[in-house]
Amino acid sequence: MPLFNQINLSPLTELYLWKITEDLSDLYEAAILNEVSHLRLDAMKSEAHKKGFIAVRMLLQSIGYTDFDLYYDSNGKPHLKDGKHISISHSGEFSAIVISEEEVGLDLERLKSKILKIAFRYMEVSHLEGLNEIEQIKKATVIWGIKESIFKIKNEQGISFLDHIFEAPFAFDDKQAIATLVYNNQTEKFSIQFNLIEDYIFVCAFQLH
Repeated sequence: MPLFNQINLSPLTELYLWKITEDLSDLYEAAILNEVSHLRLDAMKSEAHKKGFIAVRMLLQSIGYTDFDLYYDSNGKPHLKDGKHISISHSGEFSAIVISEEEVGLDLERLKSKILKIAFRYMEVSHLEGLNEIEQIKKATVIWGIKESIFKIKNEQGISFLDHIFEAPFAFDDKQAIATLVYNNQTEKFSIQFNLIEDYIFVCAFQLH
């Protein structure tokens, strides 16, 4: 389908979502892909991953870019040739990109109960106390997204979600939070925006200066 949703996160930042309803062949025919992307697609075994990858390119096309405007640095971080910042995520039926005048990190996750089984690996589980199971799943998913989106901004090996990234107390209905990265003798703060789209949660992080 065409662009599913466009969300203005700030005067400088737009989030775009594509709901993947097409067959892989239809997506492939519609996408303008550079040579590197063709090679990456050929190396993917999962059809779902291929669809998510191409849907990101379809999002770019829907807002006036193409795959030829996108490149990756040596650490695998995406960039746009016009100098704007981009972050990319896909999960299940959705692909998403955020484009901004400021550096930004994006994570998109489907709500799944199994996240509660691994929560202790990346967060302080006491932050889930007093919540029912659905609320715990939502909050644990947001906290994972907070840490993933901050990691995408910093893109430094060695950062531990559990030991280095900390979220201030928040409620799911706040749709925003503050988080801190303490790493390499530096403390950096980030503002967070998040929301629910069907049974998915997107999280965007912006560094505070």
